[in-house]
Amino acid sequence: MLKLLARLACLSCLSAAGLPTIAHAATYYIDATRGDDRFSGTSDAQPWKSLGRIRDVLLQPGDRLLLAAGSVWKEPLTITRSGKANAPIIVTASGIGPRPRIDAGGVSPHAVAIVNAEYVSVSGLEVTNDAPTQAQRFGVLVSAQDRGVTRGIRIADMYVHDVRGTNARKDNGGIVFSATGQKLATRFRDLLIERNIVWRVDRSGIAGISDRVTFSNWFPSEDVVIRDNYVEDVGGDGIVPRGTDGALIEHNIVRYAGSRAPGYSAGIWQWSTDNSLIQLNEAAYTRTRYDGQGFDSDFNSRRTTLLYNYSHDNAGGFLLICSPKRNEKDNLGNRGTIARYNVSRNDGTRIFQLSGNVSDALVEKNVVHVGKAMDVQMVVATNWDGWAHDVRFNDNVFKVAGTARYGSEIGRNGPDYLIQAGFAPVGYIRFRDNSYLGRHVDLPEDGANQPLIPYTEPPLDWAVPVFDPAKPDDFPAYLNQHRAWMLTMLQRELQATISLRQPRRISIFEARR
Repeated sequence: MLKLLARLACLSCLSAAGLPTIAHAATYYIDATRGDDRFSGTSDAQPWKSLGRIRDVLLQPGDRLLLAAGSVWKEPLTITRSGKANAPIIVTASGIGPRPRIDAGGVSPHAVAIVNAEYVSVSGLEVTNDAPTQAQRFGVLVSAQDRGVTRGIRIADMYVHDVRGTNARKDNGGIVFSATGQKLATRFRDLLIERNIVWRVDRSGIAGISDRVTFSNWFPSEDVVIRDNYVEDVGGDGIVPRGTDGALIEHNIVRYAGSRAPGYSAGIWQWSTDNSLIQLNEAAYTRTRYDGQGFDSDFNSRRTTLLYNYSHDNAGGFLLICSPKRNEKDNLGNRGTIARYNVSRNDGTRIFQLSGNVSDALVEKNVVHVGKAMDVQMVVATNWDGWAHDVRFNDNVFKVAGTARYGSEIGRNGPDYLIQAGFAPVGYIRFRDNSYLGRHVDLPEDGANQPLIPYTEPPLDWAVPVFDPAKPDDFPAYLNQHRAWMLTMLQRELQATISLRQPRRISIFEARR
């Protein structure tokens, strides 16, 4: 009964998220146990057996595909037909019992795919795509190619796990949305990825792909929302939108990113975007130190805002702001990043890293805790085809029970940077009204004349709620518990009322140039 209620709640949430409840044109039933592809498929008493049977039907707007609880298929589910704004095509679970399960098993690159279709909702399924060897694989793939604007996609309440992709490329893994087009510029509008579990996947947890991100080919996806997802044990990056304007990445939990992939990985970050709003997320236990931060504001991006996030126990640190040298082809640098009202605790190696062509960055009103046995670089500037310029650190609180250091790169030792005091050759980096508690080495100018204030971390509630992805039925209650804990902790640490924001998009007066 609980599982049936959860399915009904999911459909209710989908309606609240913008999918109207309507009289559907047709309902098709698919049951791997009781079904027969010779049946009509239009009643629960006459269900189809295979997912492949869907290819024989020209789905119409408003149609529903109901997959029977407890069914298991060893084949992919592919949707290529579109609904309409007031009549989406809906794929979801029916009945009482375990989620319908699609075990692609490497027979297909994807387990579930929406290909060149719009106004489609998929929810309530369990998805795997494991195989003996690595290859480019997806749990859920949303792909639009050479079709202009693709609207109204919903991926919600999916349990995606054990996807053996390849760690040699970023564009595969748990849930991937890809907008490409050599003939016709293509993007998504109104794409929602919400309340999904993504567990044990390679290389990316949730990732966006776009080929229209250069000065002359800027055609970003709009109204992209990635919210309330749980991502754990990822070969490389946790959540990475690319080629978006005004994306909202809100209240996601990413743990154990960077677990297997070579090269550079981070928990939650964006790449080639404008106006990304990354708020109320938890990123923890990122394992690599090649980057390895909980959060990252990456290159070819403008006005990324990181707000009310919690970063902890990440091997590489809290926040990377980075870009190689600007060029006239595909990188305008990293401009206007704001990191405000975030909390970092026991992050390792580098808390704030400024790497390369970063400009007009503001880091303010954040609270950082460094544990007793830790020795970290609190603020470090590093070279990536150049150095940062015009960066401000204002009103942050650095609480250090161990040791914190400040400076700029003079060399490397594998993933780690050797630093010297001072931030030259960074241009115009300013520290104002920051609080420095505990042991700090080579303090910036606003702390150099402050008296040393010893610091021992007091006992506080840092027991963030945890979730076992092997028990997906516990997920709705966990999300509520986690959000409530986050809000309480943030208000305690920041001593401020938590006021979440909505993203905005670039105006016609702010075109890329």
